[in-house]
Amino acid sequence: MSTVWNKSDPPQPPRGAATRAAAQRGGLLNVLWLQSGGCGGCSMSLLCADTTDFQGHLRDGGIHLLWHPSLSLASGDELLSLLDDVLQGRVQLDALCVEGSLLRGPNGTGRFHMLAGTGLPMIDWVRRLSARARHVLAVGSCAAWGGITAGGDNPTDACGLQYEDDQPGGLLGADFRSASGLPVINVAGCPTHPSWVTDTLMALAAGGFGADDLDPLNRPRFYADQLVHHGCTRNEYYEFKASAEKPSDLGCMMEHMGCKGTQVHADCNTRLWNGEGSCTRGGYACIACTEPGFQEPGHPFHETPKLAGIPIGLPTDMPKAWFVALASLSKSATPKRVKHNAVADHLVVKPAVRKTRLK
Repeated sequence: MSTVWNKSDPPQPPRGAATRAAAQRGGLLNVLWLQSGGCGGCSMSLLCADTTDFQGHLRDGGIHLLWHPSLSLASGDELLSLLDDVLQGRVQLDALCVEGSLLRGPNGTGRFHMLAGTGLPMIDWVRRLSARARHVLAVGSCAAWGGITAGGDNPTDACGLQYEDDQPGGLLGADFRSASGLPVINVAGCPTHPSWVTDTLMALAAGGFGADDLDPLNRPRFYADQLVHHGCTRNEYYEFKASAEKPSDLGCMMEHMGCKGTQVHADCNTRLWNGEGSCTRGGYACIACTEPGFQEPGHPFHETPKLAGIPIGLPTDMPKAWFVALASLSKSATPKRVKHNAVADHLVVKPAVRKTRLK
């Protein structure tokens, strides 16, 4: 039996019981990470976790990374030995993380993506390991819904672990439940925010994550019960319907620039990326990357589809008539400062200085 170690682990003990010993590391959550049909962007994003010691961050959160294709030294026979230990029950698998869509082609064989050295398709390994895992996580929108890989004619027959676009099913089927009794946990995003991944794993490690913590699409509620709109720095422009007209403008990007932040479930503007950024703060419209089907919106990403001049995609839970009435009132009350700044690339008119006390 071979030994599987990560870069920050201590020197290797004698070969033999090492992989089994990994399962007994002080009650840590054993995590196996596989990459399927995708770009690896979620792994790259994971490395932007807010810490100077990534491996230490995981250990402190109760997580032991059994293997990751980019972050682990083990490969070849060492990995195959570990996978065999998991399947035989010699190593406990607490969380199986799958990144990238599952490639079922051609003709359902899965042979578009073979796991090197095994002679078996990745989809077979995912099915077998999912049956052993206490929890199964789809990391990123490709693994959750099919994502970018499933776009267009989808020649590889790509799908998500338990969804195909917004329809339950996918590779494992709508009725799949892991050993914990939970469905696949869809940590959706393209890419995922690193904290969405680590916070989910830490909650699982602490035993504090259950069915009530999942939204209707089985995304963790701690980020999916928010909207990208929440905390957006362009909210004043949105309130007055003072809209950007070109990419460099400061105004709200909903009306003309394709932004879906008022409809999309994520906390990107309150849980900032790298501690300071988000798509909208960088001048880019929210393209709904945490939602099923975002890769094929039916219109250019940078344009807002409209009917009779009114955006088709309205804010969540807002009746169309209300939006039209409020938008009309808001535009008529727009301060000149907001109106001028909305179509500029910097603050042209500064806020007026006024006394704020009552007397």
